[in-house]
Amino acid sequence: MEGFQVHRPRNVDWKRAAGLLYGDWGTSKAYVTGFAFSASAYALGYQSYPIILAVLFITALVAYNYTIVCKHFPDGGGVYSAARNQSRTLAVIGALLLVANFTVTAAMSCWTAMIYFGIPREYVPIATMGFILFVGFINFFGPKHTGSIAVSLAAPMVGVVIIIILLSLPHLTTRNLEPLKPVFSTNWIALTNLILALSGVQAIANLTGVMKLDPGSTIENPCVSKTSTKAILVVGAECVLGTALLALAMFSLPREIEPLLRHRWEDMLSVLAEQYGTMTIAPWFGKLFSTIAGVIVGLLLVSAVNTAIGALVALFYMLARDGEMPQSFCKLNNYGVPIFPLIIATVMPFIVASISSNLESLMGLYAIGVVGAIAVNLGSCTFNFKINIKWYNRIIMGLTFIVLFAMELTIAKTRQDALFFAVCIVGLGLGARSWAQRLAGYRTLVVKEHIAAQIAPESVPNFKININTSKSILVAARGLTPVLSFALEEARLRNATLYVLFVKEISIPILGTPSTPIPTRWQDDPEASKIMTTMLALGEKYNVNVFPIYTISDNAATTILDISATLGVDMLILGASQRQAMVKILRGNLIDQVAKSLPENIQLVIHG
Repeated sequence: MEGFQVHRPRNVDWKRAAGLLYGDWGTSKAYVTGFAFSASAYALGYQSYPIILAVLFITALVAYNYTIVCKHFPDGGGVYSAARNQSRTLAVIGALLLVANFTVTAAMSCWTAMIYFGIPREYVPIATMGFILFVGFINFFGPKHTGSIAVSLAAPMVGVVIIIILLSLPHLTTRNLEPLKPVFSTNWIALTNLILALSGVQAIANLTGVMKLDPGSTIENPCVSKTSTKAILVVGAECVLGTALLALAMFSLPREIEPLLRHRWEDMLSVLAEQYGTMTIAPWFGKLFSTIAGVIVGLLLVSAVNTAIGALVALFYMLARDGEMPQSFCKLNNYGVPIFPLIIATVMPFIVASISSNLESLMGLYAIGVVGAIAVNLGSCTFNFKINIKWYNRIIMGLTFIVLFAMELTIAKTRQDALFFAVCIVGLGLGARSWAQRLAGYRTLVVKEHIAAQIAPESVPNFKININTSKSILVAARGLTPVLSFALEEARLRNATLYVLFVKEISIPILGTPSTPIPTRWQDDPEASKIMTTMLALGEKYNVNVFPIYTISDNAATTILDISATLGVDMLILGASQRQAMVKILRGNLIDQVAKSLPENIQLVIHG
């Protein structure tokens, strides 16, 4: 059969893409505001609002850059895909940073969900580990359509945020805010600790391969710029504006309840729902609204746990299919789930949760993965000059990469536990990659650039093997030559129809009525009859459909071209000319004349 490509169904419109993105990105506001206020050792309390706004500005900048990434990677623009154009090793490192990101995402989201569900603090670690194992167990039986769950929970979550903001509007004030101290290092470290607001933004790049195409684009030349941009702008605006207003609402609460804010920073949205519900309506409403908000936020975080584990499984499986991980990672169970990736994707968050003492320690591990993955993605796109990015967009992307790279270095310097975690993930991953490639027989060979360019995959033509059972072949011959036998063999192997063409060349104009009639049928031409009867008999013997074609012409090359195009054949076979050099000069080479004008969709085979 003819070469074909398998495409994933593109059925995700911008609304569903926004819901899936919000299920990952939108959960950041559940812990960012409280973390900025009191959790970190570098938290600045009532001085931290400018830091929050700075983080949100960087978040908006990253979101803008991802509209560009999605535009130029319509088949998936995650960090692995984007960096692979630059370096396979860099792509694997970016993917491993993403592994660290997803691992901590699963542990941190599950931990936060238990808190929002009201689990007593002393039982949160045990509940987190147990729930991670439960999610891994249910994923053994295949995907559970968590994307649909995330979409259905996005609207209630947005509703909770809007209600909290509306209830807080009459009480918003800046009188509690304090100015930042003019110490750059302290403010910069606080900024890097709070960069958690970037959580989940890279999810949109992984969705481009299933997004609905923009009007006018095709599967062969896809474009999802409008779909992805609309989803990013909607979710980005909600995350940035919503977090800014929720943070201001937190700072607007009376100073008397500062101890409560510092104690319950992990479920700050529940605290805001309770306080402003009580202040606006009544204490009973505050309690009820706080409970409802906790359940909705907790469910969305639970969905994020399942999504993160599913993303880890898919990432390990993709790396294995690409030869970057052991081939055993491709082994599927009876439900079509990769066994070893599922085990690893479940055990890693379990271990992280078991060694973490609180949510703050998990957040410290999280930042190095998410910032590193985004930095690799944007840096790879910035320096990939094969991508047609407008100059000002490239400058913006490059500046964003520099800022994120500086943040990554700062996190590695100030959070040794995060650095140790990232080094372990990347080191183990690269070790598994090296082992897998050695088992597969790959060896690293260092050659000069001009030699490597000659054997690079992109320098090799994209050959396709076409074995179509419905092919038709045209062979032109002037005698019982070996080319007829070759054409018969090709037709039999390809199960194709074989047209045998005999061109009776008349090179002088026919004036009047000739004394000897010119044959108009092959049966009346002895030379043609000998060829056709032989081919018909051989065709019947070898079960090949043979159709004789007889024509009179003063230009054989033009006639062969016309008949080839009229019949719409897939292959034209000609015998190599045996004429002497002088005859070729005087009459021209038929093969050269045919080859110059033959349509590109017809293959030309010269048999000699």
